[in-house]
Amino acid sequence: MWCLFFLSNVASVCVHADKADDDLEMTMVCHRPEGLDQLEAQTNFSKRELQVLYRGFKNECPSGVVNEETFKQIYSQFFPHGDASTYAHYLFNAFDTGHSGSIKFEDFVTALSILLRGTVTEKLQWTFNLYDINRDGYINKEEMTDIVRAIYDMMGKYTYPVLKHDAPKQHVDAFFQKMDKNRDGVVTLDEFILSCQEDENIMRSLQLFENVI
Repeated sequence: MWCLFFLSNVASVCVHADKADDDLEMTMVCHRPEGLDQLEAQTNFSKRELQVLYRGFKNECPSGVVNEETFKQIYSQFFPHGDASTYAHYLFNAFDTGHSGSIKFEDFVTALSILLRGTVTEKLQWTFNLYDINRDGYINKEEMTDIVRAIYDMMGKYTYPVLKHDAPKQHVDAFFQKMDKNRDGVVTLDEFILSCQEDENIMRSLQLFENVI
């Protein structure tokens, strides 16, 4: 299911980002994260887990923040046969909740907590926000088409079976047929959550990464 496709990729980037090449350029703005006690209270991670995550984050981001260009470089390593830049852009914006142009450790660990250990509703809300590009509270066909095309670009030319030219449109049409309950041309958060909860494959996908860390 396309609406949960990104979960596996986010988990891979978040858990393995500390293995990226050392020559990636980091922003020069230094940032010291909030205290571990506060982050422990705000997330579903223990203090020990937060220490491990912070060590990996600081290893790749000595300044304490990561900008969009660096995020794209890290993410692209997982999709060498495609162009992940557009999808990484959307993903970066979902992590950058403060719209500051950079991801701090607090942003990183808060999102990771939701994706790996949040409730079903929290995970689906986060996914919905990723697709709601213009942040108006709805997913329209243009937004969904942009996301689906970005996913196809990221997967590259070595997909099997070979993707047809009209495949993105077919996926978007299928998405709206399933989720646009009142046929008004947009998908609300409630419609999105209800449709996902009715899909056994999506529910299984949400549980895949609960024990990653």
